[in-house]
Amino acid sequence: MKKSISVLLSLSLAGLLALTGCSGDTGSNTAQNNNGGQTATNGGSTDSSSSGPKILRVNNSSEPGSLHPAKAQGTHESWPLRHLFVGLTEVVEGNKIEPAMAEKWDISPDGKTYTFHLRDGIKWSNGDPVTAADFEFAWKYALNPNTASDYAYQLYYIEGAEAYNTSKEKDPAKLKALEDKVGVKALDDKTLQVKLTNPTAYFLELAGFYTYFPVNKKVQEQNPNWANDASTFVSNGPFKLTEWKHKEGLKMVKNENYFDKDKIKIDEIDWAMIEDENTAWQMYRSGDLDLAYPLPTDVIGQLKSSNSPELHIDPEYATYFYRFNTTKKPFNNVKVRKALAMAIDRQAIVDNVTQAGQKPAYGLVALGSVDENGNEFHQTDYFKEDVAQAKQLLAEGLKEEGLTSMPKFKILYNTLDAHKKIAEAIQSMWRDNLGIECELENAEFQVKIDREHKLDYDISRAGWIGDFMDPMTFMDMFTSLSTQNDTGWKNKEYDALVEKAKQSNDQKVRMQAMRDAEKLFMDEMPVMPIYFYTKPYAVKPYVKGVYALATEYPTLKYADIQK
Repeated sequence: MKKSISVLLSLSLAGLLALTGCSGDTGSNTAQNNNGGQTATNGGSTDSSSSGPKILRVNNSSEPGSLHPAKAQGTHESWPLRHLFVGLTEVVEGNKIEPAMAEKWDISPDGKTYTFHLRDGIKWSNGDPVTAADFEFAWKYALNPNTASDYAYQLYYIEGAEAYNTSKEKDPAKLKALEDKVGVKALDDKTLQVKLTNPTAYFLELAGFYTYFPVNKKVQEQNPNWANDASTFVSNGPFKLTEWKHKEGLKMVKNENYFDKDKIKIDEIDWAMIEDENTAWQMYRSGDLDLAYPLPTDVIGQLKSSNSPELHIDPEYATYFYRFNTTKKPFNNVKVRKALAMAIDRQAIVDNVTQAGQKPAYGLVALGSVDENGNEFHQTDYFKEDVAQAKQLLAEGLKEEGLTSMPKFKILYNTLDAHKKIAEAIQSMWRDNLGIECELENAEFQVKIDREHKLDYDISRAGWIGDFMDPMTFMDMFTSLSTQNDTGWKNKEYDALVEKAKQSNDQKVRMQAMRDAEKLFMDEMPVMPIYFYTKPYAVKPYVKGVYALATEYPTLKYADIQK
């Protein structure tokens, strides 16, 4: 181990961590005997050789829930989507915002009206022109209550958007009147006007987010199910979908109608859907994948120890946490929630399980965003680990709920070995420090998401990658009406603070409102932060041009294969 285990850990947990996190375990020895990641440099198939088409092979880990921009909601959708579509703007390497479908834009003096001017000659993959009307249609489609888009709230910055999306109106004429009040309008084929409720400093970044991608209006109206099959799929990005074998894989090829096609070097991206990261790692080592992400935790340790040039560990604006179902006893009691949060050793988890330089998290907002003074926003640890206090809080909380002991409960996590190891470590810590028992339950990613939406769980593993580089991306997730707030927790004061931050154009006021909101949130503890992410992935040495934004999985758009 890199450092000794904290005194919070019992000897039994130390044994567990030795099995899961150190190079001396059976799995690690096997990998070491096979030279860890070093054989990966000899991999690769003839499909991606210099003599044939350049095919990049990656693993998406899971079946996308949807590849419709209005219906996508997670990383298994957003990663392929960002290579199929492009928005008005695009965030590129170095977190720079560049023109994409829009070649330029004007912003009104009050910061509330944006006028985007689209490029000449931009086309969909089927040859149709991309127009401003496609953007207007797409955004209003996402907001339509009948679409039931989980991510529609990302459009609430637009005038009239929230009123339309949250309407319970059944009269079609009245609903259409609400739609017409949404502040997005195609002034002509090449000009899109957007009116915001309040000035939004990060709106240009949002304009490149996948919920803001355009949809071909004609295609959607002719076939509402166009996004479910490769044969009917139409996109405007650097690649177009040519094959979708559900639960198996995706294939996309270079889109010759893409406006910037000359910068695209690879001919095809093949996306596997292998949930087990150990299996995916073996595919990488044997040459069947060119990029491996996520990586098994023990492999990360081996690659770090050998200083492998294939290992990349990049910053990630993300927080790993456990959700509490606050509608269920005893997790409705804040003392119980705090007790569980205070009885685990986060440093031991990041040192001995995850092993990729993650930082223990004692707040919600991840490391990486800046405050009104240009300093790191995250400055406060809102709680500390304290087993004695945790025991006291647990006893008090259970008594308040009429319980004499902690009932058995389950930790739900999606099928990934790293999540299992973390859950096993936390299970052991709670047993040793609080004398309580829990069971572990794994589920396929989309099944887990569906269960969380239905509040069909006790405690659930979760993580949140910021959609944009501002603390608000974490704050508005837990408002009472947010479709991402799968905890059952609601707080009007919290809602008001988030709204105050959204409405203010004064950075000092904005940031203080979000600090106050985060403090209130952590006092209530509807989720238990565990660590702030990093992004460890492996890339073959012949693959060039891959980079990772703090808010995204690795960007493959500008990749090249040079053998």
